[in-house]
Amino acid sequence: MKTIVKIKNSFTNAFVLIAFFSVNAIAINAQTEKQNNSLGTLKQINAGLLNVGYAEAGPPTGTAVILLHGWPYDIHSYNEVVPVLVSKGYHVFTPYLRGFGTTTFLARETFRNGQQAALASDLIAFMDALKIDKAVIGGFDWGARTAVVTAALWPERVKGLVSVSGYLVVNLEANLKPLSPTAELGWWYQYYFATERGKLGYSQNTYDFNKLIWKIASPLWNFDKETYDQTAQSFDNPDHAAIVIHNYRWRQSLEAGEPKYDSLEKRLAVRPEIKVPTITIGSDFDGAFADGKAYASKFTGKYAHRILKGIGHNVPQEDPKAFAQAIIDVDGMK
Repeated sequence: MKTIVKIKNSFTNAFVLIAFFSVNAIAINAQTEKQNNSLGTLKQINAGLLNVGYAEAGPPTGTAVILLHGWPYDIHSYNEVVPVLVSKGYHVFTPYLRGFGTTTFLARETFRNGQQAALASDLIAFMDALKIDKAVIGGFDWGARTAVVTAALWPERVKGLVSVSGYLVVNLEANLKPLSPTAELGWWYQYYFATERGKLGYSQNTYDFNKLIWKIASPLWNFDKETYDQTAQSFDNPDHAAIVIHNYRWRQSLEAGEPKYDSLEKRLAVRPEIKVPTITIGSDFDGAFADGKAYASKFTGKYAHRILKGIGHNVPQEDPKAFAQAIIDVDGMK
């Protein structure tokens, strides 16, 4: 009798546990689906050197918009931007950059390169793979740099440009010149990454390191753990640390880029003008450069600059309405 009772109780407990996990699995799946729906359908496509993970939303007949994230962020910076643009009829693509999320290299032997010309070439390959002839391109941080570089090298592919922090084209020679002590302090992580200790430290503590960057770059943004964790999953990419470390070492001329990008980098070294319609955005993160005056002359086409006060570096996630409106407005510039 006791044995029967134990069996019955075990069966009951097992049933309860199965029911518990099933309910939670449904809740997790529902939450994931909801998160994915804000960005559209998650897809993969082979493009150039990569198998690119990206989200797609909006009518296929709409004007193409490509939104690019930075470091240490990912496509979820555009969770609230994409629905606004879709409601206006735009066809929106939000790709993971190399080293983030579900974007992976097609070949194991490909050099894990983070230089600016490589990322911009990735974008052109992505557009070619999806047969996107021309798009409005917007971004912040690495995404803004990639967008600006693309507009400089392939202006015929860019219908309009939105760049947070303005003209971010890297000039290796200029980067060798020291800044004021206060300005140098702001780039502490670049010097950390220049060391083997920094490379190991970033690889071992990516989650906490990037969370610290979020707080420093956006001190007034009270993001919660759920918001950060949604993006932090992207840092589990097997190439993430290698791409990040190379990006910053390359900027300081501590590591070389690839010869196949030399001709593109030579064109960028002369700081070319951007002739496509552009809106730049300055925020608290930019400090004295928030007014945009330091780089306004580099944009020689239709141009406007906007200043967002009380907003940090992750502009699309901190002020999605302002970022979405900039995309809409630059598309209307004639």
